[in-house]
Amino acid sequence: MAKRIAIVGAGMGGLCAAILARQAGHQVTIYEHAESVGGTWRANRYPGVACDVPAILYQFSFAPNPLWSHHFARGAEIHDYARSLIDQFALADSLRLNEGVTRASWDESTRQWTIETEQGARDTADVLVPALGQLSRPTFPAIGGVDDFAGAKWHAADWPDGTDLTGKRVGVIGSAASAVQLIPEIAKVAGHLTVFQRTANWCVPRNDQPVTPEAKMLLATNIDVAMRLGAMQRQMLFDQADNFSWQAFQWTPEGRAAFTRTALDHLAAQVPDDALRAKLTPDYPIGCKRVLLTDDYYPALVRDNVTLETAPIERIERAGVRTRDGVHDLDVLVFATGFETTQWNWSMDVAGRGGKTLTETWREGPEAYLGIMVSGFPNMFILYGPNTNLGHNSISFMIETQVNYMLKTLAALEAEGAAAADVTADGQERFYQRIEQSLAGTVWADPHCNSWYKAANGRIYQNWSGNCASYVEATATVDRAEVAFA
Repeated sequence: MAKRIAIVGAGMGGLCAAILARQAGHQVTIYEHAESVGGTWRANRYPGVACDVPAILYQFSFAPNPLWSHHFARGAEIHDYARSLIDQFALADSLRLNEGVTRASWDESTRQWTIETEQGARDTADVLVPALGQLSRPTFPAIGGVDDFAGAKWHAADWPDGTDLTGKRVGVIGSAASAVQLIPEIAKVAGHLTVFQRTANWCVPRNDQPVTPEAKMLLATNIDVAMRLGAMQRQMLFDQADNFSWQAFQWTPEGRAAFTRTALDHLAAQVPDDALRAKLTPDYPIGCKRVLLTDDYYPALVRDNVTLETAPIERIERAGVRTRDGVHDLDVLVFATGFETTQWNWSMDVAGRGGKTLTETWREGPEAYLGIMVSGFPNMFILYGPNTNLGHNSISFMIETQVNYMLKTLAALEAEGAAAADVTADGQERFYQRIEQSLAGTVWADPHCNSWYKAANGRIYQNWSGNCASYVEATATVDRAEVAFA
């Protein structure tokens, strides 16, 4: 029997779930707070925004696109790709834009979820799929005086449309993933750009290239050939990332030596000044924090109109940012300071068995079996949940794998004539014992490693402990010793 599935969020995860669930014969409703689909690719519009995974690997296996403009797709292109999935897979009738979910609660008597929306609607569904992502809640550093600044200020994730920074004195606080993309673009037009760096980051070449008009024409006129070549290239890149790149995240120095050398050579080739190069050399092992792919960040920092400031920020004042070196006068201040990742403060409340909320359940930290199911929350399948983030490969692949696991579970429910699936408390605990033991062999567990991957209590709630192949193996079957049907 077809299940009614409520999907919360119309980013890449939510769209993937809707497409594959409908193909499996289920009924889907997609609730989206915003006015458009695309999730992070709708929200992030800062200059230079792009994916740091090759486009052919980031796209879904069931929806190949041979016409990307670059090997690493730009954000607007991925947003267009997400929107194209609505037409390609006829999802418009299942999509409810401008209608986020405020609360979802499990009814044990009916074995259904009750969905309450921003528009005041109350719907029911057999299955709940939170597809809210991990990187959607911008964070700001705890720096005094932010409200005193007289100029314009914003977070990179809330970039104002129509912004013109030509000739302006711009400050960027942060030097990580979004910063290395937007800083080169700002540097081209700003009168002066000051980059406030707290911690140096490991950077490796992206080696990005545009797809030539000739190649686009060839691919457009030979779709079958393009699809076959694309599938071969996708598999090659996947295997390279899953087998070779994964070594960068092993704790043993031998496993990371090649990546360290690549990053240091990249720095040396692009930054000739010894003092600047010293400021940009990380003091922690590669892989501990997110490794950044960029071809133009270092060249931007050596421009005459760019200053890298590494002295700690003391406070923000009316005129600009004060460090121990004095006040850096600014017209515009940009916070490239990332997202909240460890508290998992979703935009909706979720109540499971007995009315216990997910917030209460995760008070000590977010845990989900396979990153997908939470004990006490039947028929709830999280996408991009705890311990499913990657440092070496494509999250799109992980999302597809998670959706396929959900569909296997629903098929097993149907085969047994059951209505609800719930991971047992013991099953979830055994899973976390296994994953923590496995994570202990990664660089993220290094006691000297502090990053957004790790919570204040030292536990790693973000990342999967192995490569993608190991995740496929872990989700290959529904383990009835750990998942109960009723």
